[in-house]
Amino acid sequence: MCGICGVFAANGKLDPDIRAALPAMTDALRHRGPDAEGSFVDDVAGLGHRRLSIIDVATGDQPIANEDRTCWIVFNGEIYNHRDVRADLLSRGHHFRTASDTEAILHAYEEYGTSCVERLEGMFAFAIYDARRREVFLARDRLGKKPLFYALLQGVLHFGSEMKCFYASPAWNDALDLSSIEGYLSLGYFLAPHTVYRDVRKLEPGHWLRLSNGRLEGRQYWDVREFGTDRRSEREVLGDLELLLSAAVRDRLESEVPLGAFLSGGIDSGLVVSFMAGAAARVVTASVGFANDAQNELEAAGLTASHFHTCHHPHVIDPRLEDLLEPIVAAFDEPFADASAIPTWYVSKAAREHVTVALSGDGGDETFAGYDFRYVPHALEARARRLVRGSIGRSLAAGLARVWPQRSWLPRPLRLSTVFENLSRDAADSYYLDLCFLKPGRTRWLLGSAALNDPRDSPVYEAVTAPYRRCTSDSAVQKAQYADLKVYMPNDPLVKVDRMSMQHALEVRCPFLDRRVVEFAFRLPTETKMAKLRGKHLLRALAARRLPTRVSQLPKLGFNAPVSQWLAGPYRNLIAEDLFSSTARVSSIVDPRRLRQLHSEHALGQRDWWYPLWAAWVFERWARRQAAIGKGRNIASAG
Repeated sequence: MCGICGVFAANGKLDPDIRAALPAMTDALRHRGPDAEGSFVDDVAGLGHRRLSIIDVATGDQPIANEDRTCWIVFNGEIYNHRDVRADLLSRGHHFRTASDTEAILHAYEEYGTSCVERLEGMFAFAIYDARRREVFLARDRLGKKPLFYALLQGVLHFGSEMKCFYASPAWNDALDLSSIEGYLSLGYFLAPHTVYRDVRKLEPGHWLRLSNGRLEGRQYWDVREFGTDRRSEREVLGDLELLLSAAVRDRLESEVPLGAFLSGGIDSGLVVSFMAGAAARVVTASVGFANDAQNELEAAGLTASHFHTCHHPHVIDPRLEDLLEPIVAAFDEPFADASAIPTWYVSKAAREHVTVALSGDGGDETFAGYDFRYVPHALEARARRLVRGSIGRSLAAGLARVWPQRSWLPRPLRLSTVFENLSRDAADSYYLDLCFLKPGRTRWLLGSAALNDPRDSPVYEAVTAPYRRCTSDSAVQKAQYADLKVYMPNDPLVKVDRMSMQHALEVRCPFLDRRVVEFAFRLPTETKMAKLRGKHLLRALAARRLPTRVSQLPKLGFNAPVSQWLAGPYRNLIAEDLFSSTARVSSIVDPRRLRQLHSEHALGQRDWWYPLWAAWVFERWARRQAAIGKGRNIASAG
């Protein structure tokens, strides 16, 4: 795993001042690659690289050039089939100087052009500068496991693994995209291709981008195409699934440095460890749990570790937010309100004390329908829509939504207000509303804007619902899973895992997000994956074969931090000091009186407003940090 960056003049020669900033841009990514640094520059382009040495430790430093040094590459990630790609290219007359997967990408580009990405299996973000054609080619893996940002600033394409590398460029413009902030408050993240900055974009998963002859061109090269076509028996499906997961784990065990796994008390990471145990001499595992938390899964993780005789390292954590919030906020370069970044920070830190590479169970829920709290309602609402038809049925559902009590103390089966509201709208609207941490109407209220009665007026509505609508499956659950794979997964969990692990120079690999596993899962009908409306049915059946009985039967708890209790208890005053001071920057985007109302109701236990308070706090801390960076740049420039 590494950090990459670069600059490329769209026309003419590269500005000397921008070229001179390349070392500082590269150094901003030091945490992603502490083992080595490399660069390449000419009159048109510059490439920078920070290396975390995993494969071909001895000769794999980057940038790497082709034989005549007309093409150069910087690469972040791992290509799991690089040996097969290499064998094909050798048979076609290519010559290799290293054993690295990076060089295999470069020669594949020479041989196949932009279609080289279709031959790569793995997680990757890379940039290739082709001096012969005077162009730069950027690509990102199918699911979005590795990040890649770009910005066209003063006629120069800037690109990098994290936005912080752009700050060092004299062309940097920190103007915000104010229209995207409403989406952040609703979702908890900025939805690709947008960022918090007006001029910076995220290259979307499964896409490539090319700048040639002053023209910027992008294309999608991969998507899930088949839904529900595999109608075989459960026994046959389970056999193939076991073989696929075994292969996906085995492919991710290549490493010249110590390798282990994140281990929660759930079945996804447990299954990964079970396959690792069958292929490795001894597996190193790490787990974290919050002190005095009812959802602590350390005991269940310990059962799995004991069953597979792993070298296990459990950690009980009691975070001090006053110390932890700053480095976590800094890691994301834009506000990011998923509080599970906190335990991810800790488990990454714990794992890095023993290994350099860790496998995780990320992706199992999205591909195998594990989110019962979301996918089961989707299935039930799809059935109910057959009964609630036409304008009369929708009006009736809307009326019930207005009068049904909305109280957190109600048993979950009786919290039907949301269900009735969803039935009053179409399925895509319902998907969007369920995905929002803060409903669009409440977000507008918090912003102090005019009321929003139709979620379609939200600035991110189209981007969120487009994948749901274009999914060709007839199943509401499959549509939601596909949309999650396109919207939620690459913008939230994968961002979180990448930034938190890379802050500790730890590479994380996700077998459940192997392209073959993902495509296999979507070929399965919903009734196969959710037999009797039981989420993750197939993985549970596989866990019953491979994991301790108690672990295989545990309900899903999630990997969350007790933020609600923190904000009502020990950090009640600290958040108030930050959000309601006379210099609070968040007051420029939200109505401070309404934010104070949420804080008061939360502190008194009247309503649970942890999410909007946390999102506002993260924004405040991020804005303070960016203001400090801006002053630092101005002082440095003046000097």
